[in-house]
Amino acid sequence: MTGPALILVGPPGSGKSTVGRLAAERLGLVFRDFDDDLEQAHGVPAGELVVKLGREKFQESERELLEVLLPKHDGVLALGGGTPTAPGVPELLEPHHVVFLDVDLDHLLRREGLVPLHPWLLPNPRAHLKELLTTRRPIYQSVAAATVPTSERTPEEVLADVLATMPVAN
Repeated sequence: MTGPALILVGPPGSGKSTVGRLAAERLGLVFRDFDDDLEQAHGVPAGELVVKLGREKFQESERELLEVLLPKHDGVLALGGGTPTAPGVPELLEPHHVVFLDVDLDHLLRREGLVPLHPWLLPNPRAHLKELLTTRRPIYQSVAAATVPTSERTPEEVLADVLATMPVAN
């Protein structure tokens, strides 16, 4: 099968980019952050793009870009926090090895820089993140082959668990 060796999903601040880079390095593969691909394709950061296009058009754009990217990228891919919720995306992810990086609300709120990076969380980051986790967690779980908790764990500890989920090559 062509496509990424590993796809990471989870809420903003769950460690997808950090663990993804470590996994790519350990596996000798290229790392891609899907938010960077969206920014490159549209010329504005993903957070601004949601506002510019509106949620529906933004998710359509995510799905279209992912359709093009998946067959071409054979490394590690970190998806945007909302990407798995876009219509058609769960079906695109089905044939791939997806790992959900799960984090609890209190740890998410303590992640430095999360709110400035995601201004849509204001004025009440706790309420927004709680709602986000409640609505997205079942979607993340449904698209993932494995769930790895990240709360109170180092990136290296999370990486070890993520790598342990990888299918063994025959």
